Amino acid sequence: MKIIGLTGGIASGKSAAARILKELGAIIIDADEVARHAVEAGKPAWHDIVAFFGREILNSDDSINREKLGLQVFSQPDYLKKLNEMTHPRIMDEIRSRIKNAAREHPDGILILEVPLLYETGMESLCDLVWVVWVDHETQIRRLMLRDGISRENAVLRIQSQMLLDEKAQRADLVIDNNGSPEKMKQFLIDNYYRIVKSF
Repeated sequence: MKIIGLTGGIASGKSAAARILKELGAIIIDADEVARHAVEAGKPAWHDIVAFFGREILNSDDSINREKLGLQVFSQPDYLKKLNEMTHPRIMDEIRSRIKNAAREHPDGILILEVPLLYETGMESLCDLVWVVWVDHETQIRRLMLRDGISRENAVLRIQSQMLLDEKAQRADLVIDNNGSPEKMKQFLIDNYYRIVKSF
């Protein structure tokens, strides 16, 4: 099985890229989905988060309000570090388990590990190749403001909490330029996906 790490920055379009790759037949492990599962009400990470941040970051059903939590961690780097310490080891254990299962069930498959913080968490070590979805800085800010309905200031704070896209692009095996049309990115992904398939 070939493992491709798919990353980018917030609002760069990596989820759209993952959907296209899934349509082409790739197996997808979405780290955000794994993370949401890890912090469900009553789970160990949930208890740690509530103990540190307080119950005011919870919804009425005791699920974590990601927006309220985000406002705290994106404005306080120490809080973000603390949150990562609570969640990342559990997320990594689950991701490794899913990779192991996928390799057993699909030994000739292509697995896409979709991870926003791939480099920041060292998960590139799990991958054969890394693909980065890239947009220029202003496009990223504009898309994030539009997507989440937030101010420019909040958008910049969130972007700055991650490794900058230009740095990720420099480290990548393949850069997927998403400044253009969705159709252009889709065709680029199709071409490169089948190039990997043929290389098996």
